[in-house]
Amino acid sequence: MKLNTIKPADGSVKVARRVGRGNGSGFGKTSGRGIKGQKSRAGGFHKVGFEGGQMPIQRRLPKRGFRSLSKKFNAKIRTSELNKLDSDIIDLLSLKKANIISEITINAKIYLSGEITKKLTIQGLSLSKGARKAVEDAGGKIVDLKIEAKPAAKKESAKPAAKKESAKPAAKKEK
Repeated sequence: MKLNTIKPADGSVKVARRVGRGNGSGFGKTSGRGIKGQKSRAGGFHKVGFEGGQMPIQRRLPKRGFRSLSKKFNAKIRTSELNKLDSDIIDLLSLKKANIISEITINAKIYLSGEITKKLTIQGLSLSKGARKAVEDAGGKIVDLKIEAKPAAKKESAKPAAKKESAKPAAKKEK
């Protein structure tokens, strides 16, 4: 066998259609485009989904579904996954270090799924009612870190308050 004698298998290569080469080719005169109309002309185009002015199907059917933009920043954790952690204090940082949640996670919630076998202290995470009860039953405790806004302190001026002027405007002098 020589490289110059190799040919593709029979039927694997289709002969290209040569349009506009006479009636004998089967694609002469109109080149297989039919007669007249938008599609027969060069540049003939209509947008995808166009139905000749009829209301297109993508507009006739109702919208359905929803894609949350915040989903990737919120994590769900099972109570059974908490047993895998080495430390007794669990917060967002320790969950990230243990690769239980993603690095971009901002909020995490613990759900009841499985048992908790050791005492845990959970800080700054939200828990479902069942998970909260499971942690407390195992002898653990939950520390809720709530950020409280401090009221702005009123500034007291050193000067005594000036007397309010009367509401009546001063009379103008006429010349």
